[in-house]
Amino acid sequence: MNKSKANEIFNIIKNEYGGKPVCFLKSEDPFQLLTAVILSAQCTDKMVNSVTPALFKRFPDAQSMCGCDLDELMGLIRPTGFYKNKAQNIKKCACALIEKHGGKVPETMEELVELPGVGRKTANVILQNAFGITCGIVVDTHVKRLSNRIGFSKNEDPADIEADIMKLLPRKEWEAYSYYLILHGRAVCDARKPKCGDCCVKSYCDYFKEKGV
Repeated sequence: MNKSKANEIFNIIKNEYGGKPVCFLKSEDPFQLLTAVILSAQCTDKMVNSVTPALFKRFPDAQSMCGCDLDELMGLIRPTGFYKNKAQNIKKCACALIEKHGGKVPETMEELVELPGVGRKTANVILQNAFGITCGIVVDTHVKRLSNRIGFSKNEDPADIEADIMKLLPRKEWEAYSYYLILHGRAVCDARKPKCGDCCVKSYCDYFKEKGV
């Protein structure tokens, strides 16, 4: 796909949903956002938002999270799934923040991805939403699926998809790209039963052309 076509398609999707990009996860500071993003792996934002008020009331910062009882932490986040691994990562991450960053969330990609449980997707969410820094694109399951289906990228690896989109769209659109594709994925381009008849970009979509739905 060339840049001109990519921007044309993306502008149609943006116009379909309007508004301004906002983070779907609720938090009050960078540490809480970091914790929420770790919890969001293979879990809906709605579920994470239902769990975090009690979690952050009990452990509101890196210091308290680092010193938490692991069993108690697992109990608080159990509804998000994979709670044992998530609890370990959250606790280790909090301790790493205390030991290496004075309890504060770092503001660079390089430092963030060194934290337990943090990859490029999580780091991009933190940088964009906590610090207003856009150096990449958040590629979650919705973004991966739609990028492949529409034809923005033919790659399967999230890092490769991110690199492809960064070449197609201007930096000012990188944050918005993820936001609007997530909205479109939730509303229309479902993983199992996409509503192709309701899709605003079906005439451009590789998936629609191949499936003939």
